[in-house]
Amino acid sequence: MIAYSKWFWLGLLLLAWPIGAMAQVVVPEEEFYRSRVVEILGERRDDFGLQGTRPYFQEVKVVFEEGPREGEEEVVEYGSLTEDQKLVEGEAVIALLSENTNTYIFDRYRLPAVVGMLAVFVALAVFFAGWRGLMSLVGLMVSVVVLVWYVVPQIMEGRNPLLTSLGAASFIALVSIYLAHGFSRRTTVAVVSTFLTIGIAVGIAQLFVAWTGLLGMGSEEAFYLQTSQASFVNLKGLLLGGIIIGALGVLDDITTAQAGAVDEIWKANPKLIGRDLYKRGISVGREHITSLVNTLALAYVGASFPALLLFTVYERPWWVVVNTEAIVEEVVRTLVGSIALMVAVPITTLIAAYWLPAGSDVDKKESAASYGQ
Repeated sequence: MIAYSKWFWLGLLLLAWPIGAMAQVVVPEEEFYRSRVVEILGERRDDFGLQGTRPYFQEVKVVFEEGPREGEEEVVEYGSLTEDQKLVEGEAVIALLSENTNTYIFDRYRLPAVVGMLAVFVALAVFFAGWRGLMSLVGLMVSVVVLVWYVVPQIMEGRNPLLTSLGAASFIALVSIYLAHGFSRRTTVAVVSTFLTIGIAVGIAQLFVAWTGLLGMGSEEAFYLQTSQASFVNLKGLLLGGIIIGALGVLDDITTAQAGAVDEIWKANPKLIGRDLYKRGISVGREHITSLVNTLALAYVGASFPALLLFTVYERPWWVVVNTEAIVEEVVRTLVGSIALMVAVPITTLIAAYWLPAGSDVDKKESAASYGQ
């Protein structure tokens, strides 16, 4: 039996915190300010757009709502491809002042809407899940902090993206699972199973990426990285790291749910131990596998819709489209994530079936009393 205490794990969390220095990256001289469209002065339509399109060009007056030019107005030109992309009066935008003192409308200002949606999300999580929901949100915040303040700076300093992502994934799993589900034997089973499955997923991801000859150049963002000051970043390692981080989010769900299912089956019938408990648990696990694999595949396909439509426009043979790096990357992500899910179920079930019944005498007595009732 593996002995542990919440203080041991709490100390381990503190010791495992990854500390990295922020990267020093030289950025172009650009200034961004929140602004608002106060008037649409004019509009024209270009007859010489790409692929026969007729883009719109608007002459708009914007007022700066912050910075040294707060309250000042300026007339700028804004282009859009379709009718619904045009700006309207009163719309909040981000104004960009470039080095040559020209002013451009960089994008619409969406942060207030994002904050509102996050507030709804937090409220629903706390309302439906109570304290556990609140702690899961804390775990989510920790995950975001680790990714933004550790993973990104470390990669920008030239660290190996795969090793950096692997370390971050392990730490995120350790913290988020315990925060969301509490310190218990059931949670420890989920954590151990997650660690083992992540290790397997790393090996599978490296094998599949090498097998398909992927270079990590399957996205527009990767191309921009190669032509920017971050051209030193290992794109293949970045691809592998992204696959591991992406798979972790689903592994959290499958390992905690499976450990919980086995624990409840055993508490309902403490006479089930070892092999019999494993059989009952794996039956539930098969349902998890079929549902989550489909969910994972649909999530990746949904994210690839624009690429699929673009390839259709160019009317290329289907095998040429499927062979492109952009599509193969998503196929590899889906397969690695799905295989990790499949492997996680028997691993979690096996550990839970043989470890949970070997708990303390108090746990056994409580379970037996519950079974007798």
